[in-house]
Amino acid sequence: MNNVRLDALDERILWELRKDADLTNAALAQRLHVSPSTTLVRVRALRAAGVLGAAHADVDYRSVGLPLQAIVAVRLRAQARAGLRSYAQKVAALPQVLSIYFLAGQDDFLVHLVTASTDQLRDFVAEELSADPAVASTHTQIVFEHLRGVDQVQRADSFEDIRSDGPR
Repeated sequence: MNNVRLDALDERILWELRKDADLTNAALAQRLHVSPSTTLVRVRALRAAGVLGAAHADVDYRSVGLPLQAIVAVRLRAQARAGLRSYAQKVAALPQVLSIYFLAGQDDFLVHLVTASTDQLRDFVAEELSADPAVASTHTQIVFEHLRGVDQVQRADSFEDIRSDGPR
């Protein structure tokens, strides 16, 4: 984790962009009651520090012919654990992969992916994940529905509310 110190304005900027990543700089400044030049400088600094990443489109994968999502738990062999990050980076580069979550516990990480069919899912797990000699085991679960955790912006007014287990 980086050692960037955020002040109240930085957190308000991040909160507003979390609620709506499509906000223009002028609209963000208006919501926060500061000048557009202030928000522009702050957003650039937050990006440069790695606190704020790129905004992403929320795609309905079914609409583009990818109706099947899955979560695959992957465990590497004990001898291969030193290469965990490089293996995960290799997998993250595959076009079907949406996210990789590094874990503590029995499995090393979870791979969230989309495919066009169960056949494609089977082939992906067998050929792209399990076939690697570093892999000890995989466990695949099909996702019936994917809901994003954006409700927090509806139930809270700031990151402080989440940190302090505030309003619900």
